[in-house]
Amino acid sequence: MIRQLALLLAFFITTPALAQAPVPVAPVGDVRVAMETDSGRVVIAVHLDKAPITAANFLKYVDQKRFDGTAFYRGVGAADYGFVQGGAQNDPKRVLPPIRHEATSQTGLSHDDGALSMARYAPGSATGDFFVVLGKMPAMDAHPEAAGDNQGFAVFAHVVEGLDVVKSILIAPKSATKGEGVMKGQMLEVPVKIITARRLP
Repeated sequence: MIRQLALLLAFFITTPALAQAPVPVAPVGDVRVAMETDSGRVVIAVHLDKAPITAANFLKYVDQKRFDGTAFYRGVGAADYGFVQGGAQNDPKRVLPPIRHEATSQTGLSHDDGALSMARYAPGSATGDFFVVLGKMPAMDAHPEAAGDNQGFAVFAHVVEGLDVVKSILIAPKSATKGEGVMKGQMLEVPVKIITARRLP
């Protein structure tokens, strides 16, 4: 289990940073977001009531149009099992301060089919990169009983429409040269552009 989690952590490395204090958010249930990509539309139910810190961070990127013009740039797995990663790619013009980590043991959410979760380095370093899970990946959840970094990744939303679009991104051709370390061979040859991300009424 510890070895599995260590490998998964390597998959989601982002620039380490110190976490800021969260702003309290009143629980209001799910917020729908439509993400238009050049491969099709993906509709996301953002769980503001269950993961208020992480969900509010994602919605801030949406509301400030910080995802517009970014891309899905990475795919790990095959067919309908794995994950795709997208977002700001640490662009200093796009990223906001990092947020406090919300473990799945806190939120009750899990890395199941269609879950959105935050890419991170250490707990509390997540900013504007996220990934979408295809299939069930419980090893990405928090495992407080394990040694070392046992906090897993922070699930905050689920895809409710357009999972076929996510699957098409997962199986898109990969570059043999892009990426470093474990990411080599996982970067899309042609990233899938996120044209816009907007709240739905």
